[in-house]
Amino acid sequence: MPELSRFFNIVIKMLYDDTKQHNKPHIHVYYNEYEATVAIDGEFLGGNLPSKQSKLLLAWLAIHEEELYAAWNKAVQKIPFDKIEPLR
Repeated sequence: MPELSRFFNIVIKMLYDDTKQHNKPHIHVYYNEYEATVAIDGEFLGGNLPSKQSKLLLAWLAIHEEELYAAWNKAVQKIPFDKIEPLR
């Protein structure tokens, strides 16, 4: 699963051709022992994160929405996508 970004110990990944379980454009998020699947629009599709990390993630999603949709469009076509810069 290719890594899309990493910030504050939160790892964001996106799968290629990942439309079977969740049709909605989404990412996979890992933080310590927590895992979540989150739509690019911020809807949690599965799993959970601590409150602080959820807020950081939602801010990051809003900031990088265009880049995320561009990465998703490439990923569903099995085309490599660029990493997205972390929060600073």
